[in-house]
Amino acid sequence: MKLDVLFIAAHPDDIELGCAGTICHLVATGKRVGIVDLTRGELGTRGSAELRDQEAADAAQIMGVTVRENMRFRDGFFANDEPHQLALIRVIRRYRPDLVVGGAPRDRHPDHGKCADLVRTAAFLSGLRKIETEDYGTLQEAWRPSQVFYMIQDYELTPSFVVDITPYWEQKLAAIQAYGSQFFNPDRKEGEPETYISTPTFFQFLEARSRVLGHQAGSTFGEGFICETPLRVRDITTLW
Repeated sequence: MKLDVLFIAAHPDDIELGCAGTICHLVATGKRVGIVDLTRGELGTRGSAELRDQEAADAAQIMGVTVRENMRFRDGFFANDEPHQLALIRVIRRYRPDLVVGGAPRDRHPDHGKCADLVRTAAFLSGLRKIETEDYGTLQEAWRPSQVFYMIQDYELTPSFVVDITPYWEQKLAAIQAYGSQFFNPDRKEGEPETYISTPTFFQFLEARSRVLGHQAGSTFGEGFICETPLRVRDITTLW
């Protein structure tokens, strides 16, 4: 299955927090979008891996993505090494995306930066034909995406560009709120521990971050992305 864009993040809900608005825009314009979560988020303080699986599926339906799968790497302990690289290479070659978007290069959760490093390595190695991989018994062809971007998550990083997500803000919130076990939920069970992301103030932070990025780019809400190489532009009038 050929995808236009493949988003790869460490945990279920990372994508929704960092770039659900951009995904909703891509889907609305007819692009085929996929999501790969590296882990099931099994080390999360609240909920369970099984519940996160269902929440991720619900969020994917809200965003309208073509496919979402989970690599089932160990939460907190996956690494940018050969076994993990080969597993991700198989996925990149399976979907042959023109664009890959990975986790934040530097962030509060160390898995996010590890995800960015792994995505960077696997996206390059996926284009080397002497690295042989099979997918369901079939030898895969080499494939390298044209570009790799990285989302901005918790830390305030300087974006290379900002996507206007104003028309999709409510849809982004709905996708985030699909994770009722993780974020503020007035109906949550008594006695569940409170976490950094389960308080009402975290949603206030998300809105403030999106408003600041949007304001910088001349819109109401925005999502920022990082590009480590210069972007090729054929017509500068397409930039606004």
